[in-house]
Amino acid sequence: MDSATSDARTPLGATADNGLKIVVVGGFGVGKTTLVRSVSEIRPLNTEETMTKAGEAVDDISEVRGKSATTVAFDFGRITLDARNVLYLFGAPGQERFWFLWDRLFSGTLGAVVLVDTRRIGDSWYAIDRLEDHGTPFIVACNDFGGPTYAPQQIREALDLDPHVPLLDCDARSRASAKQVLITLVEYVRNHHGPRSGRYDTQVHAPHQELAL
Repeated sequence: MDSATSDARTPLGATADNGLKIVVVGGFGVGKTTLVRSVSEIRPLNTEETMTKAGEAVDDISEVRGKSATTVAFDFGRITLDARNVLYLFGAPGQERFWFLWDRLFSGTLGAVVLVDTRRIGDSWYAIDRLEDHGTPFIVACNDFGGPTYAPQQIREALDLDPHVPLLDCDARSRASAKQVLITLVEYVRNHHGPRSGRYDTQVHAPHQELAL
């Protein structure tokens, strides 16, 4: 697509041979593209297109009036953890008409971040349902849009989250905040899913150091 960009800022080392995939999902306009952009070490590939009047009949934009562009396939970014391990970030499209892409994006995924706008908590229910159905480990990050403040337990109850699923606040515009979200996910997968299932590379053993970009 014409809007896709992929100019590299940092070349990938020749020794990197272990790619770890993370997907960022959530409702329409919750900040998925922003999070990928803020933390990626390369200029992210994105498939944003300008929103038009014709799209208003398909997508509910009543709660995101300031949004002028939307992802129509996925966003892609990258973070080098060490000489051999690389995180690949995929931001999934939020509109219902593109949800059919999600199962393919979930394939081979280390884990997922569910971004939530507390003004529209219900928009994230489907993402959580699909991840649970797919058996993909995930955490929940509430993006700061200046909306109402809720206690963590209120958010957990609204999303029907299992007690062990990490829940944290974030600002998707902040590189430091986005890094903390990824650190939380990697630690969660390592501590609760890696040793038991054997599905994930346990070389991701010191995320605090590895994500100190």
